[in-house]
Amino acid sequence: MKKCLFILLVLVSGVFATTKAQVKKVLADKIVAQVGDKIILHSDIVNAISDYKRQGQEAQLPPNPDCAFLEGQLIQKALVLQAEKDSLPITDEDVDAAIDNRVRYYLGQYGTKEMLEEIAGKTIYQMKEDFRPLIREQKLADQMRAKILENVKITPTEVRAYFDKIPKDSLSYYESEVEISQIILQPKAAPEVEEYVSKQLYDFKRQIEAGTKRFDQLAKLYSEDPGSKESGGEYNMNRNDKNVDPAFLSAAFKLKEGQISPVIKSKFGLHIIQMVSRNGDDAKLRHILKIPPVTDGEIQDAIKKLDTVKAKILNHTITFGEAVSKYSDEENSKFNGGALQGRDGSTYITIDQIEDKDLVLAIKDLKPGDYSKPMAYEERGIKKVRLIYLKTRTNPHRENLKEDYNKIAQRAAEEKKQMKLEKWFKEHLPDYFISIDKEYTGCRVLDDWFKYASKN
Repeated sequence: MKKCLFILLVLVSGVFATTKAQVKKVLADKIVAQVGDKIILHSDIVNAISDYKRQGQEAQLPPNPDCAFLEGQLIQKALVLQAEKDSLPITDEDVDAAIDNRVRYYLGQYGTKEMLEEIAGKTIYQMKEDFRPLIREQKLADQMRAKILENVKITPTEVRAYFDKIPKDSLSYYESEVEISQIILQPKAAPEVEEYVSKQLYDFKRQIEAGTKRFDQLAKLYSEDPGSKESGGEYNMNRNDKNVDPAFLSAAFKLKEGQISPVIKSKFGLHIIQMVSRNGDDAKLRHILKIPPVTDGEIQDAIKKLDTVKAKILNHTITFGEAVSKYSDEENSKFNGGALQGRDGSTYITIDQIEDKDLVLAIKDLKPGDYSKPMAYEERGIKKVRLIYLKTRTNPHRENLKEDYNKIAQRAAEEKKQMKLEKWFKEHLPDYFISIDKEYTGCRVLDDWFKYASKN
């Protein structure tokens, strides 16, 4: 249990058999393990490993994956049993939201609702019902794990002790990393320009409704959304998706199948939307996006505004974080002070992780603590203006406590949590009925489980 307990807890919480794997169950199935009244089937292990491979993570599979994935399942079942015993709360709303996220993930993988249902051999509704017990278990296990670890804290003394145990020749080498924050303004087009673009979209709507043009044809010709232009403006969408502009969602889900919306304004520009098909909260729709152009004068006005904001920051009449909250047009950035984040959610990112090459050039000559000049740039066809703050820039270096304390502290905390979990399992496993098929007796990671199973 020691080697992969914490790893498998994370692994199992995110891995279920995919829809395709659910359909193609192995023919000869059997119960391979049991914790209390919770059973684990051979197909659960096979499908979980297949799903991991399908996600392109075969290289990350642990040695003897059957053993590792069975341990993960045993851990989850034990946590679920204790969660039920402790009556930890879990609502239908939480489960439903997680099910919707799971279905949206598969829709993204297979493209359309029809394709997904064809591959699965069942309807979206049936798939959601299949997911329900799995996701309920996952939620309960996550809650129980959080309860066990809720009081685990790490002190500076413990961090230093953890670091001192690392062999010096095993310390990580880090490339240069930066912390960057931005205030972003999106200049608004003049009302008469917006009205002109709106009339153009209404003309498209009339042509489609008159039957002289098809929606997908016009989207391919005129839409300014690069993500859907080539597919005729088509998207699969769920009305609860938090990543979609609320005005767009609200307008889309008021439509009946085949109906076209009036012109809708979102943070991206102006749209007309056509509802293609709908099943409850899931829908296939098309849209045409037109972005009202802004003039050089409007861009210069935004630059002047950010010049004024920069002066306030330098005069210490407002902090950069306060300025982000007050002035930035990027809603998401208001909650993190305008900080850019890496793929792992960290604010420390290497230069090669920054996809915006203009941003890379903009920070090239900045020193930590410097602010750039306000500058215009373009994102997804939309002209914007930004003020950049370079908070930190590290030099390439070998890992050390001074420069990498937060990273080291995070790893030290994870180790402490793992030890806490192992202690909890050793205290609680004797209380459970445990049974494991003899074919797994060669799995060293299951030695503790077999010890308690033999007592049963």
